[in-house]
This record gives sequence, C-alpha cells and structure tokens, in this order.
Amino acid sequence: MRTNSKNRKLDSLIIAIPFLFSGIASFDLAVYSNSQILGFIGLGLTFWGALFLLITPKKHVESSFLIASTLPAYMTIDRMLNDLKTKDEAYNIPSYTRDVCLPDFLKGLKEMVTFFPGEKATGMPAIEDLSKSKFFCEKTKGILIAPPGVALLDKILQKPGTDLTKIPFSELDEALPPLLNELRLAKEIEIHTNENQVTLKITDSLYKNLYDQKYNLKSVNLLGCPMVSAAACAIAQATSKPTMIQEIQTTPDGQTTTVTLKLVQG
Repeated sequence: MRTNSKNRKLDSLIIAIPFLFSGIASFDLAVYSNSQILGFIGLGLTFWGALFLLITPKKHVESSFLIASTLPAYMTIDRMLNDLKTKDEAYNIPSYTRDVCLPDFLKGLKEMVTFFPGEKATGMPAIEDLSKSKFFCEKTKGILIAPPGVALLDKILQKPGTDLTKIPFSELDEALPPLLNELRLAKEIEIHTNENQVTLKITDSLYKNLYDQKYNLKSVNLLGCPMVSAAACAIAQATSKPTMIQEIQTTPDGQTTTVTLKLVQG
C-alpha cells in the first residue's frame, strides 16, 4: 500500500488559506462599510497569507550533515567485518517489549541488536550472549552490535500508545509507514508485505547519499541506512522474527531506495 508523507508545503498551505480568506473578507467588508480599519486588517491578513503561501519550508537538518555524522560509524563497522571475517549477512533480532519484567541478569534481552554471523555459524546467537549484552558470540563466532536505526526506532516507540507487537503482519503496510513518516527523514515511504518478505521503498531520504559508490561501504548494504535499519528493526519487533536485508537497490539519481527484507523463520 502507498502512504504519502506529511507534506511540508501542505502545512504552509493550511496556514495560508485562512489568512487569505480572512483578508479578502475583511477587504470586502471594508468596502461595504467604508471602514479604513477593516481595510488595514484585510491588508495585513492578506500579506501574511501570501507570505505563508510563497514560503517553501526547508528540511531542518541538511543531508550532508547527517551523512558526515553517520559515515564514521559505518566505516568502523566495515573495519570490524573485514577483520572478523563474518558472513555477508546481518540479522536484526527483536527484543522483549519494555513492559515485560525481566531480572537484571536477563536485561540484555530488552535491547534490539543486529547479529553478524561468523563464517561457520549455522544459527542465531545463544540466549546467554543476548542476555549478557555481549559483543562477541563464542558459539557462533559472530558479533552483536546496536543497529544504526535503533535510536530512530526508540523515537517511534516513544509515541503514546505505540505497540508494534500489536500490529498484525497483514496490516504492517498500512500502520508502519505513518510512524516512519513522523521522523520526517524522507519524502515518501511505502511498505508491501508478501508472506515472509517485505519490500520497503523510500523516496528522497536524507540518508540516500550513504549508498553512493564513492563511499564503497559494505556495511550499509547489509544494515541499510539508519532509516532502513529503523524500519527493519520495527518489522522485526512487530513480527517477533529476525529480519535480514536481502537486497538494496537505488535509482540512478539516488532519489529512490528499494529494500527487500526477509523474515527469518524459526
């Protein structure tokens, strides 16, 4: 299903229209009653209405600043992956929900993590590795890191009444895009679900330049940019199943990013 993001131009239009109508009405009333005061009020209201109409709101944070602040983290992950010789796979493992009461020695299970399996790994990390918030997993010879989009996911979850685990899989394409759109990091977000596969389409993301070939980042193709990572983690949380990015495609102009995600069974 296609879901439009909150259009910043629409916000200005919503503000401008009442000013313009009020201004025009005041002018008409001023002419009818021969009142200079109403004429000046009408002039002021029309001026502000036109001003809001002409204003094109800009994004609050320049994309280049976001890329500059995010790039070092991906470069560091690339170094770790090359040194530890992991598979070219990354699994976003859902956490226990916040309202679940766990003893202190299991508190790590409330943390969303991304797992890079070692070359000879055959399964997910052991429960003790997750519960102890370990970085290196002994049995699977893999590593556990905080997903790049975990902070964005937390921001989504802070909205009152938001519980991803209560969203049926069949309704994810309707329910999740509005939550992601509230981050205002992309112009448009679409989600399509199909059995154990999810397709995510993001248009004009502020992070789109991370996929540029000049950076040649291995990790960004496994993890996705922070926006994609947040979506992948949200889907994992909603379905209680690990998610893995199978493919990331960008259009030649870099404006649209299409991500194919797989739900890992068992």
